[in-house]
Amino acid sequence: MVWSPLRWPNPNSTGPETMRDDRNRQQGRPGDVVGEILHDVGDELAAVVSVPGEITYHTFNKFFEFIGEFSTLLARTIQFIARGAIDIRDTLNQMAYIGVASLPIVLITVAFSGAVLSLYMSQLVVRWGIGSYTGGVVGISIVREIGPVLTAVVVAARSGSAIAAELGSMKVTEQIDALRALAVSPIRYLVVPRLLAGIVMLPALAAIADLVGTTGGYIVAVVNGVAGGGFTNTIKTQVLPYDVIMGMLKTVFFAVVIVIVGAQQGLRTTGGATGVGKSTTNSVVISIVIIYILNFFLAYVMFGGRTAFL
Repeated sequence: MVWSPLRWPNPNSTGPETMRDDRNRQQGRPGDVVGEILHDVGDELAAVVSVPGEITYHTFNKFFEFIGEFSTLLARTIQFIARGAIDIRDTLNQMAYIGVASLPIVLITVAFSGAVLSLYMSQLVVRWGIGSYTGGVVGISIVREIGPVLTAVVVAARSGSAIAAELGSMKVTEQIDALRALAVSPIRYLVVPRLLAGIVMLPALAAIADLVGTTGGYIVAVVNGVAGGGFTNTIKTQVLPYDVIMGMLKTVFFAVVIVIVGAQQGLRTTGGATGVGKSTTNSVVISIVIIYILNFFLAYVMFGGRTAFL
């Protein structure tokens, strides 16, 4: 018998035994691969599901933070006014800027809004033979809604943004800190005159806007075949003094929103010129949204249980 030498397996060989071992190891991996894939998918799903919660938390946090800052600033401003800490000269200057300077754009906006409303109404009611009612509908719409709301929106876009930009520039250039270092309250010096000016001038602007808007509606109605006498008679009989007064009273609430939101956004500005631009944009957007929301509740309280045709 001849003994053959022993052959030990070469670790670098690719023989049948080695290939079988590799196949066996590869056959044991799919479960691990699937587990890793499911783990990754689970992580992605968890991240997606958590996003709405993070957004909701962030939104509510910002909302309540804004409410707190707005309420605190308004309370401190009213406190200074109650003490008589009023600078008459600054208040008059702000009345000229917020009220008189905003008058042309307010009148143009409300006049053409009244004209468009009258155009649609006159075309409709003339077909029914009740064209004279155009005056009552246009008058009520302007003194209750169009005049006060558009006046507030225009002032928010023009003066509210300017308040936020001015106070924001003072904040980022440390002028607000300089006032505090001189023992001068920024609220008394900057916010009080603007709030008083807004409260005084917005009702005046709304009253003039009501007149101009109704005049624009009258002209368009007459051109479209409505009798001028019937237009004015229905205004006299259906537009009550209560409607005019409540419409002007709305603008007092709108003025508080415009000035306090603009001041709040300006006083919390950070980040230089970019922060000033962001505060200005936020001031206009927030003010207009609050104006429309507040307008619904005011209209519901003031006009919810009555009509102008009683």
